[in-house]
Amino acid sequence: MKRREFMKAAPLGAVAAAAIPLAAPALAETAPKVSWRLTSSFPKSLDTIYGAAEVMAKAVSEATDGNFQIQVFAAGELVPGLQAADAVTAGTVEMCHTAPYYYVGKDPTFAFGTAVPFGLNSRQLSAWFRHGGGMDLLNAFFAKYNIVGFPGGNTGTQMGGWFRKEIKTVADMSGLKMRIGGLAGRVIAKLGAVPQQIAGGDIYPSLEKGTIDAAEWVGPYDDEKLGFYKVAPHYYYPGWWEGGAALQFFVNKAKWEELPKTYKAVLTQATALADVDMQAKYDARNPAALKRLVQNGALLHPFPAEVMEASLKAANELYAEIGKDNEAFRKMHEAVWAFRDDEYLWWQIAEFTYDAFMIRARRG
Repeated sequence: MKRREFMKAAPLGAVAAAAIPLAAPALAETAPKVSWRLTSSFPKSLDTIYGAAEVMAKAVSEATDGNFQIQVFAAGELVPGLQAADAVTAGTVEMCHTAPYYYVGKDPTFAFGTAVPFGLNSRQLSAWFRHGGGMDLLNAFFAKYNIVGFPGGNTGTQMGGWFRKEIKTVADMSGLKMRIGGLAGRVIAKLGAVPQQIAGGDIYPSLEKGTIDAAEWVGPYDDEKLGFYKVAPHYYYPGWWEGGAALQFFVNKAKWEELPKTYKAVLTQATALADVDMQAKYDARNPAALKRLVQNGALLHPFPAEVMEASLKAANELYAEIGKDNEAFRKMHEAVWAFRDDEYLWWQIAEFTYDAFMIRARRG
């Protein structure tokens, strides 16, 4: 009997029943039950940056009808925030959400997964990650730590932080104890400052007690939540060490390789959703937060030109020093700087010109 005649002759129930034995086993094979744990480097109170992991986990669950579950834990619930990557490397958890530059003590090359002083802005960084070979370079490096990385959000250009006293010259940096992440600490050390690596939840009490003199975190929305304006009124910009600070989802390499192909695709797309969503939230929420901070007494200051120039000089010296003994860092630095120079060749033509005009128009 021809197929068309069979379809006309057979009862609808018989056709459906004939299809079930073929579909059910295939579905069972492609949608196994998988349960993972993700440890974040951030507290739940920072809903935008912590929330990126929740956005990702929700997308994974919905795309797999709940068969692939990723439970998100805040910093300190499983491991301390600054040990998230270590937990992934060891296989203690399958996944984490963190800032790679927290681990520059292991290797300065980690910084390129987040931001380096005077590096790329957020859109340029995303372009480098996804279409400039950046994630290929980073994952070749991360593999030494049993990690596979995925872009997991960006804050945009950050603020320069909160200071107890005004910074007018480079000399004002001498002896200044500042909480600052990544390679920026080594840059300000060249200016005489004393960098401190402190997790987000511990910054406020350190400022309040005078253990530190200044601290940078992210920008208005998160900084307001942490209340820094109450204990250090001088709010500086821009955060030249984080022109576009990226977060990464780190996955244990062995666990990644165990995933079915479909789940790999789902996880990749879910991390991409979280990547875009985080910066959109910051861009939407920072303006109102900045207004409130100023209303509550925050004093806005641009970094003096001489501080910016001295910092740039110190950063370039640092990169040359690290690159002499660290080939992975040198290659990454060369790749990023070549990409950055081409990006700004374009940026000055359209993006910067448009933004500068619109800012002037707004003021007028």
